[in-house]
Amino acid sequence: MARSRTPSPDSGKSPARQASASKTSKGWLKEHFDDQYVQRSWQDGYRSRASYKLLELDEKDRLLRRGMTVIDLGAAPGGWSQVAAEKAGPEGVVIASDILEMDALAGVDFIQGDFTEESVLEEILGVLGSRPVDLVMSDMAPNMSGMAAIDQPQAMYLVELALDLAGQTLRPGGTFLAKVFQGEGFDEYLKALRERFTRVVTRKPGASRARSREVYLLAEGFRG
Repeated sequence: MARSRTPSPDSGKSPARQASASKTSKGWLKEHFDDQYVQRSWQDGYRSRASYKLLELDEKDRLLRRGMTVIDLGAAPGGWSQVAAEKAGPEGVVIASDILEMDALAGVDFIQGDFTEESVLEEILGVLGSRPVDLVMSDMAPNMSGMAAIDQPQAMYLVELALDLAGQTLRPGGTFLAKVFQGEGFDEYLKALRERFTRVVTRKPGASRARSREVYLLAEGFRG
């Protein structure tokens, strides 16, 4: 008796559509490998081009310093955690979390799991203990479907969860940094940040692709 076979994702596509998808993939790969920040990350030993976003933000706003305690959400593959651990030094603490796996990094405690689940939050809080946090940063993003009506609410939900964690863990005067996609819910989120922090600014690092709707909201001076 022959086994039934699940059709491959491309099995229902015409040859023309398959060729178009192939061209799109090749175009993305070429853009990725030609990207100056991807090439620099290989040369400098950073795990991803995202490292340069944080390095630029730190140079402009002095986010990171030795001995600080940092929580990094959406950390994999570790570009931000790598920079944070370097800047915080051996006396600092960096706690990273992501739903994806991440190879071990010196000076970083990694928690793998879905941040939308309470158990992951509890694990982060357990590792943190009673230590007050200086900086909560989130580079989280949902798996994008390309449909704004689905993607935008999911993205806003993640940054709202990140802000909730910041509210639970930041010391008075602490800092919050989050990737946010411009669209529905953005203005309300910005207003919520301004109510809880003394200074809120929008940043678009050079390493952010120009076509992306992502911006980074930097909130300083947590009111506690």
